Amino acid sequence: MRIGVISDTHIPVRSRQLPPELFTLFAGVELILHAGDVAEEYVLNELAAIAPVEAVAGNMDSRALHNRLGRKRILELAGYRIGLTHGDEGGTDKQKTPQRVLQSFKEDRVDCIIFGHSHQPYHETIHGILLFNPGSPTDRRCEPRHSCGLLKLGETITAELLYL
Repeated sequence: MRIGVISDTHIPVRSRQLPPELFTLFAGVELILHAGDVAEEYVLNELAAIAPVEAVAGNMDSRALHNRLGRKRILELAGYRIGLTHGDEGGTDKQKTPQRVLQSFKEDRVDCIIFGHSHQPYHETIHGILLFNPGSPTDRRCEPRHSCGLLKLGETITAELLYL
């Protein structure tokens, strides 16, 4: 199973629209995971034109998006348990986001955690759990390039960072 992974789109604050390259990079994926800070719900509809979308709300999302999406999800996909969260809960130090998301799923027996918040790509396996932050396709902050990701679920789980 091929899954597009995205976070921190912040549309229309950081960008007016999703980058056209994103549609090319996500062509053929079976699902898209959005790890929060969508900002405007129509972004999810645009992504849904590519593939079904599962998303959570982030700290910059409206109350309506929080109510609709929630802050944390566990998805059963291709025999794996995938945790999805934004990563801002429990502190403001963005360097500690991976530790916070790992802690937030400690009772959930997940195989992988997808998160965002820092806008900085992250790809590490800790205690047997793949932690993956795709960065941001619209707001690179201190990163050299905008990014998103691809998660592949087969005999193993692999994640790949994709640059726009």
